[in-house]
Amino acid sequence: PFQATQMWNSIIRALHNQVEIKRRRQHLKTYRNCFTGSNAVDVVLSHLMQSMYLSCNDISRLKGVRVCQALMDHKVFEPVGAKLYLFKNGKETEFEDTDTSLYRFVNSSLDPLLPRKNKDSESLSPEQICKQKTKTCSKVEELLRSMYVHASLPPKIMVNEPTHLLSKGVIEDVWKQQTLLRLLQLIDVPLLEDILVSSVKTKSDRFGKEEDMIISNVFLDREVTCSLNLPELDRWLYAAIECLEYFPDQFLVMVSQQLPQSTNNPSSLNTYKKIFFDVIMKYYSQKKDSLLATQDFDIHSGIIELIEKGKTDQALEALQLYLKLLAPNISEELQRLLTFLAIASESEGYRLQKQFENRFVIIKTCTKFILQNRTLSKPQTELLIQFLMDNHSDLFKTPLTLLELTSRRLQSLLEGQDPDINSGFTFCQRITTKEYEDQKQQTNQYLLALIQEMNNDPTVSSKQKKKII
Repeated sequence: PFQATQMWNSIIRALHNQVEIKRRRQHLKTYRNCFTGSNAVDVVLSHLMQSMYLSCNDISRLKGVRVCQALMDHKVFEPVGAKLYLFKNGKETEFEDTDTSLYRFVNSSLDPLLPRKNKDSESLSPEQICKQKTKTCSKVEELLRSMYVHASLPPKIMVNEPTHLLSKGVIEDVWKQQTLLRLLQLIDVPLLEDILVSSVKTKSDRFGKEEDMIISNVFLDREVTCSLNLPELDRWLYAAIECLEYFPDQFLVMVSQQLPQSTNNPSSLNTYKKIFFDVIMKYYSQKKDSLLATQDFDIHSGIIELIEKGKTDQALEALQLYLKLLAPNISEELQRLLTFLAIASESEGYRLQKQFENRFVIIKTCTKFILQNRTLSKPQTELLIQFLMDNHSDLFKTPLTLLELTSRRLQSLLEGQDPDINSGFTFCQRITTKEYEDQKQQTNQYLLALIQEMNNDPTVSSKQKKKII
């Protein structure tokens, strides 16, 4: 039980120190001090790989989700937004491994293994409380052990130095470095200059400081939900509203003014969808720049080449890595737009045009919103956009291979070792400084010998010799 408690507390420390906590918006409301479900799974998996020396073959995101579910069940963190009210009403809620599910820490306690307080537990003796805690610890230990049932190491939980000993800046640099190195394994990029610098400027954070703030000048969230007068918005409308979060105020006012006042007409739902779709198309049509920067042409073409060759798994991983190098606000806006386009392109959904299928309309109309590059052919660009839409639910998750590479590098830093000794790559071999200097000298000698040989060749004219040299 003490080993399980130690591991449990180390997971919570890692979450507190490594998840990205900031103000986030959902359904036109802003929530303070939140992190996403997929970010929590990334941190938990990375920490477990370091603490238990696992490889990506021994662990899966599903097991990481199970750990996060246990953390949420023990009130380490709780969901925010609409799901919080279900949670407070005593109904069961499931942890979601997505970038749209938001969570917030309940408190900073590192000992969630104590039994929950209720009327019965108040009268329990210290011995009975100890038994309950031991039983809970056993469940936690069993969950952790299941993560490396196929590992070659003996089933003993090994707790190393916590990653909070490293600064947040160091951890972020390691993540970025390993992301780029793994991306270079999958695709060929001829120039590395400025590739770590985001080519898209970040937008200023115009959110207020209130914990639960509604946009005061348009009140669109309240108008939309009230005027629809439906038990709940369908996924089409929810995805459209999520897109509006990044729109200027004038577009929100435009939507609110066009919404009909009555919902008695059965076709009113389609009327709402037409209004939302037209406004979204109008907003992105007038934007000069696409969401994906044209400067990243080499990355885009490399990913397209993987798709054309049928290497879809590698293409998906390359896209996941590339999206992690984008500015956070651009990545989030892209995710919302792709989610909406994927839902709107479904054939059984709202019909965008009578004469064409929804998917055809979306691809032909919205490709330029995401990527505009004259170097790429139109079929290539459309192929990439189709792939983005088809895999939108997995695009913004962290690949397990990246988690393993990052965990190894962080572990080497914590142990005071040279992190470059084990790069995790098979196409490089480390050499000493002396070996490098010897190879450099040999290269110069061979070049001089080649020049002398050409200079002494009587079959080559002087002009041609000068040109070749």
